[in-house]
Amino acid sequence: MPAAKPMTLTEQIIAAHAGRASVEPGENVWVDVDVLMTHDVCGPGTIGIFKEQFSSPGKPAKVWDRDRVVIIPDHYIFTADDKCHRNVQILRDFVMEQGLKYYYDPDFINTAPGSGFPNPYRDPTQTKYKGVCHKALPEEGHIRPGEILLGTDSHTCTAGAFGQFATGVGNTDAAFVLGTGKTWLKVPPTMKFAFHGSIPPYLTAKDLILAVIGDIGFSGATYKAMYFTGDGVGSLSLEDRMTLTNMAIEAGGKNGICDVDEKTLAYVRARSNRPDWTVYTEPTGAKYDYVKEWDLENFEPLVAKPHSPDNTATARECKDVKLDRAYIGSCTGGKITDMIFAATILRGNKVKIPTFVVPGSTEVHADMKRLNVVGQPKAPGEKSIEDILLDAGCQLGPASCAACLGGPVDTFGRLNEPVNCISTTNRNFPGRMGHKEAGVYLASPLTAAASALTGYVTDPREYVSEPIATGEAGVV
Repeated sequence: MPAAKPMTLTEQIIAAHAGRASVEPGENVWVDVDVLMTHDVCGPGTIGIFKEQFSSPGKPAKVWDRDRVVIIPDHYIFTADDKCHRNVQILRDFVMEQGLKYYYDPDFINTAPGSGFPNPYRDPTQTKYKGVCHKALPEEGHIRPGEILLGTDSHTCTAGAFGQFATGVGNTDAAFVLGTGKTWLKVPPTMKFAFHGSIPPYLTAKDLILAVIGDIGFSGATYKAMYFTGDGVGSLSLEDRMTLTNMAIEAGGKNGICDVDEKTLAYVRARSNRPDWTVYTEPTGAKYDYVKEWDLENFEPLVAKPHSPDNTATARECKDVKLDRAYIGSCTGGKITDMIFAATILRGNKVKIPTFVVPGSTEVHADMKRLNVVGQPKAPGEKSIEDILLDAGCQLGPASCAACLGGPVDTFGRLNEPVNCISTTNRNFPGRMGHKEAGVYLASPLTAAASALTGYVTDPREYVSEPIATGEAGVV
């Protein structure tokens, strides 16, 4: 018999979960799912379909595994909108009914009609609420190499930074998984993106992924696996790799995935709520649908101009773009290392435009209070990351998705007027952050912070020349 063809990381994971020795791109296979995640936006719809399809007279629907369903409210939390509060109550009722173990409740929300705007948590360490699902999932130990994670959010692909197959699904697919623990997948072909050299201090993974999307277009990876590799990716922090895989969906990707290294394993060993996982490695001779390589020494800081993530240009080319606002947060820009990047530039300076800062999780918010600007526990009398940002004139909100998805009009940082905003978020389609005529310029935390100081799109090389120390931040 001929030898089996080498399989990519994505193919190996799908084959293992299908109980197959091998799979090939284009095949349709049933796979076992390790974790299903949903949140306050899609959870109620998923629950409704699940109950409709899996209930029968005298036999209420039951989830396939109470320990593998994770519910993380995060999108429409800090608002007076009664419909948003009702969504949270639906999740609470379902969790109680099913006896689910992993639910991260925004315990400060009163869901009674007319209850108004909730009082945010006073101490980020004293609430069950966690913040953005994509950041909370690895923090709370739900992410491991070699597994399959499905979530009712297109940016579920974030978790591919940990060497797993992670992708977003719709409510109907999620409801089926809730009842069976299985799903039907078409094996995606793999596109390989290799970065060579060490990441320069003025770049982050946001610049790298904008280059990829600018190169292949917003639909260039439709239903394909995006494999990020090379010593350049190895030089990134684990948190920065999450930005790469998060935005795979902005090119239409089915999933994004990175190699597993010691950075990955140290984090997972310290966090995982399950003891075992399988590490797959990319073999020599694997077949790719597309290959592109970059030398990081030749990179410049990038932005994506309105109104698409593939409308890329260098920050230098956009230096005459006048800005009205800066926004630093979301699953691509609200991690603790992102906050350190921004604070390093803003320290000792004052912003010239309204600058909204939103931690990606309550753990990030706690670390902003606990750590100094080099990512170490602050000494008595020393400024914390949060102190530095507030001293610079930033407005700090509680951990959540906040204005990344627009949300109700009272959402922190929402663009309620046709203004220009530089943002660390991941999507800049018309109306994404609020007003349909607002112009959103996607950028790294470094570029966003530098621009906040000038009021124009600004190349961070004007402020950054030396490596930025991040210490213990985001490591384990």
